[in-house]
Amino acid sequence: MPFHGPDIVIKNPAFIHDTVQVYGKVTIEDGVSVWPNVVMRAESQQIVIGKRSNIQDFTMIHVGAGSDSIIGEDCSVTHHCTIHGCTIGDACLIGINAVVADGAVIGDNCIVGQNAFVRENQKIPANSIVVGVPAAIKATRDNELPNRMNAFMYYENALAYAAGNYRRWSEEGFMKLAADEMDRLKAMIAGRTENA
Repeated sequence: MPFHGPDIVIKNPAFIHDTVQVYGKVTIEDGVSVWPNVVMRAESQQIVIGKRSNIQDFTMIHVGAGSDSIIGEDCSVTHHCTIHGCTIGDACLIGINAVVADGAVIGDNCIVGQNAFVRENQKIPANSIVVGVPAAIKATRDNELPNRMNAFMYYENALAYAAGNYRRWSEEGFMKLAADEMDRLKAMIAGRTENA
């Protein structure tokens, strides 16, 4: 695999494509998938990709001059994103071609719309939907369930890719598996709410 430097920690990823380039101090947690032509560079600071998150094709992740790039658990960073020295909470979806700049903080369960530009040091509260250039909050909604489902779909796809199966989502029985996961997540979220 194209990993460059002694400070790279690869735990138990679901799938890392062989075109990925990783440099510097980077931690990739359990269940992560990293898709074709992703580049991660951490010459200073560090990059951390949380459990079961997916970093999709052509995304670039770099650190800021004084800030790490931290991506939480069960996140989807979709195609052609630029993630630069920022913090992204758990269960977030970063839309196609979005940019999240130095010092920005995205709360849990957020959606950053496609082509959005999250400015330097911008703080996005949990459960927000942000769009535009510059990014602004369009709505507030609990996005945890759909965002975790998206991460689940990519986790299952990653396991299939690792086994040489490139048609997982079309297989008989897969939609039943996804429906069962949806039910499990609903119960988990409801139980957490009842116990709060």
